[in-house]
Amino acid sequence: MDIRPILTTLRRHKTAAALIVFEIALSCAIICNAVFLISNRLELMNRTSGLAENEIVRVQLTGINNNEDARAVTQADLAALRGLPGVKAATVSNQVTFGNSSWNSGVSVKQDQPFPNLSATTYFGDEQLLDTLGLNLIAGRRFTNDEYINYEDFDKLPADAGVPAAIITKVVAEKLFPGENAVGKVFYSWGPKPIRVVGVVDHLARPNNRGGAGEYEYSMIFPIRVTYEVGGNYLLRVDPSRRDETLKAAVAALEKSGPTRIILEDQTKTMETMRHEFYQQDRSMAWLLVAVCIALLVVTALGIVGLASFWVQQRTKQIGVRRALGATRGQVLRYFQTENFLLATLGIMIGMALAYGINMVLMSTYELPRLPAIYLPLGAVALWALGQIAVFGPARRAAAVPPAVATRSI
Repeated sequence: MDIRPILTTLRRHKTAAALIVFEIALSCAIICNAVFLISNRLELMNRTSGLAENEIVRVQLTGINNNEDARAVTQADLAALRGLPGVKAATVSNQVTFGNSSWNSGVSVKQDQPFPNLSATTYFGDEQLLDTLGLNLIAGRRFTNDEYINYEDFDKLPADAGVPAAIITKVVAEKLFPGENAVGKVFYSWGPKPIRVVGVVDHLARPNNRGGAGEYEYSMIFPIRVTYEVGGNYLLRVDPSRRDETLKAAVAALEKSGPTRIILEDQTKTMETMRHEFYQQDRSMAWLLVAVCIALLVVTALGIVGLASFWVQQRTKQIGVRRALGATRGQVLRYFQTENFLLATLGIMIGMALAYGINMVLMSTYELPRLPAIYLPLGAVALWALGQIAVFGPARRAAAVPPAVATRSI
C-alpha cells in the first residue's frame, strides 16, 4: 500500500497524531519497566531457601527473666517436642529463615585484612539442626560431638579457642575460595583463631534481605548449642499432613513445662506461612504493577479507538469518494490499520528510548539490575497488537461506508 496519502493526512492532523504517539511511547516505556519489575519480584519470591519448608513449623517464645536453668529447661523442651507423634526432628536456633532478625558476622580469608570478604549470617544449633531444616550437605561432613559448644560457655573459653568448625553455603564457598574445594580451608570471623570449613550445604537463605539478592545465601552454621533464651526459635520438622495438629501439640507441650517463658502465639506458625508473610510487600508491589500495566493498556486502547472513530467521522465523505472510485472494503480497512501501525511504530521507537532512560534512573536510585533487551521487542509486539485490535472496530465502520456518500452534502 502507498503510504504517502496516509502521511499527507497525518500531517494535517499533527496534534491528534502527536497525542497518540506520545501515549503509546509513554505506555511502552512504563510497561516494559513494569513487566521487568514484576518478573524481578516473582524471581525473588520463588528463590529457594534450602529448607524443607512444607515440613517445618516454628514455635517462638521469650524468657520472662534470666534463668540459670535455661539449658536444662531447653533440653527438657526438646525431649518433649521430639517425642510428639509426627515429629521427625526438633532443634532450637538463634534465628530462622524468613524471620527478619539476623545475626551477621564479617568473614575474611586472611586474618589481618582491612576489610572482610563478605558479611554472612550465622546460624547456631545442635546435632539436629541440619535434619530439622532439611539442608542438603553436598561436600564434607557434619559436625562431630566434640566440636559442639554451649552458647553460655563460649565466653568462658580461652581467648585462642574460638569456633572449632563451620558449615557454609555453596555461594559462600565460591566467594571465599573460587574454583577450589572449600572443605578443609579456613577463614576468620569470630576472634583470632581460624575457623575450619568441614562441610558445604547446597542452599541456606539468610533471615532477611540484608545485602540484596547477591547476598541472599551468605550463610554459615556454627556448632553452638543455644537455649530458648537465645533467639527463642524452636523448630520442628514434621509430617506435612499433620502440621497444624503437631504445631498445637507442640505449644501445649511447652506450656506444661513451666512458667519461665512466654510463647509468642502470633510468631508461632508454619514455615510456608512465614515465607508468605515475608514476601507480602513484594507480592503487593507486583499486583500494583500489574494493575498499572492493565490501566495503561486500557487507556491507550481507548485513545486509539477514540481517535480512529473521530477520524472516520471526519473523513466519511473522503471514504465515500474512494469507494466510488473503486476502493474495496479491504483496502479501506488496511488504510486505517496501516495508519495506526505507523503511529504505533513511531511511539514504540520513542518509548524504547524512554524505557532505557527510566531503567537507568531506577538502576542509579534503587540499585535495580539493567533492563534486559528482550523486554523491548516484547513490549513493541504487545503494543502493535493492541493498536491493531483497538483500530479494527473503527476501521470496519469506515470500510462499511457506501460509495453513495460521495454524492451527498455533509
